[in-house]
Amino acid sequence: MRKKIIEFRNVSFRYGDEGPWVLKNCSFEIYDNEWVAIIGHNGSGKSTIAKLLNGLLFPQEGEIIINGEVVNEESIWNIRKDVGMVFQNPDNQFVGATVQDDVAFGMENRGVPREEMQKRIVETLAAVGMQDYRLTEPHRLSGGQKQRVAIASVLAIAPKVLILDEATAMLDPSGRQEIMQTVASIQGREELSLITITHDLQEVAQADRVIVMNSGEIWKEQVPREIFSQKESLREIGLDVPFVAILADELKRAGVAISIEPLNHEELLEDLWTLHSRT
Repeated sequence: MRKKIIEFRNVSFRYGDEGPWVLKNCSFEIYDNEWVAIIGHNGSGKSTIAKLLNGLLFPQEGEIIINGEVVNEESIWNIRKDVGMVFQNPDNQFVGATVQDDVAFGMENRGVPREEMQKRIVETLAAVGMQDYRLTEPHRLSGGQKQRVAIASVLAIAPKVLILDEATAMLDPSGRQEIMQTVASIQGREELSLITITHDLQEVAQADRVIVMNSGEIWKEQVPREIFSQKESLREIGLDVPFVAILADELKRAGVAISIEPLNHEELLEDLWTLHSRT
């Protein structure tokens, strides 16, 4: 039986006492070793959810439970041991003079013994392919390398939940793909829960489940294939549809008997090949 890591119970939030509600009565659950993508148009509330999960904000209504503990000002430091967060701009997270100093920073704040720190620095930098850059100054790294170090710094504190808040938005397509391959590998190996807040539909397609936000409310909560099958509804709330899904629809209109809602080009090609083999 899966363990419940995160619970949002009727959570509402707004910035200021008189501002509009950014989140309205949101409830959902996330389980251990699960990858959940949160998507939505700009202003839909998805980044606010990330900040609430990490205790950067607190809800005005409802409650958030992480690993069995209610998130509040008393519990926040325990919560942050379990929840690691990587932001869009890695430069905002760097504090060390070298890569290894930066990875060590979070562990120092948590009182991790020196021998254990050194072991984790080696392991986490190896996990993201940055072991050869231990003594490099962070500002000398490329955007993708910086994001890898930011991920290593979070992994070093051994969180139960890893949140990527638009963490690949500033990278080119190949950089995004490399980072997500790294993250997917780490998630499977470390058995942590992964939450990706993103506009990148290829990232969404890899997730176990998708939460779609619309105007501060949960619009849908389904597996990626079911979400992407609702193309017109997604467009109505201001979201894109993967190109491969559009291509599959055009092929159907042309009389090609596509049998699945493809999540990527490989699935579409395999379906077409199977169809060709039968004819």
